Amino acid sequence: MKSDLNLQEDVAEELSFDPSVDASRIGVAAKDGVVTLTGKVPSYAEKIAAEKAAKRVAGVKAVAQDVEVELPAFHQRNDTDLAAAALNVLAWEITLPKDSINVKVEHGWVTLEGRVDWQFVRGNAERAVRNLIGVTGVSNHITVTPHVVAGDVNDKIRKTFVRSAEIDANRVIVETSNDTVKLYGSVHSWTEHDDASRAAYSVPGVTKVENHTLVSI
Repeated sequence: MKSDLNLQEDVAEELSFDPSVDASRIGVAAKDGVVTLTGKVPSYAEKIAAEKAAKRVAGVKAVAQDVEVELPAFHQRNDTDLAAAALNVLAWEITLPKDSINVKVEHGWVTLEGRVDWQFVRGNAERAVRNLIGVTGVSNHITVTPHVVAGDVNDKIRKTFVRSAEIDANRVIVETSNDTVKLYGSVHSWTEHDDASRAAYSVPGVTKVENHTLVSI
């Protein structure tokens, strides 16, 4: 098991190797596998990128995200302009049904609402607005309402795990109830944890995934 100092150093190094993150702006602390990120960054996209970088490091069990978004003057825009930009970029997202998403913006914080048929479409909507200039945060309240609830969801998820090179299917337990999937067991990293969630969401009929897997070394 890594010491707190080693984990702190590994996360700091991972941040420095990520071209979308200015590591000099971000402080890193580690204790018992929990990594805390602090500092100020000029965009919400960079804040998310820093969190993803930390989760990629082996030994990280959880990330406390205390990084603040402090927009430079030339990136600031009023909420009306930002809402229009968000609607425009969503209109260009090919996976989104036309006029399926409503947008609200308050002090740079974008809230998405609406209904879609797939979880990956819900994620695409959030990623589309995340990189807009002027965004300080995103709340994704889009709900997933598929047309069909698959009866053999469990079997399909197991097969998806087996096909994945990133997931140890033997360490993950799958429980299904209608359109909800619960994952238990252990994974080797936060990347594998997130990959398991994405794999489960990729199965037709799944609208909710509760990932209770634990990151173990």
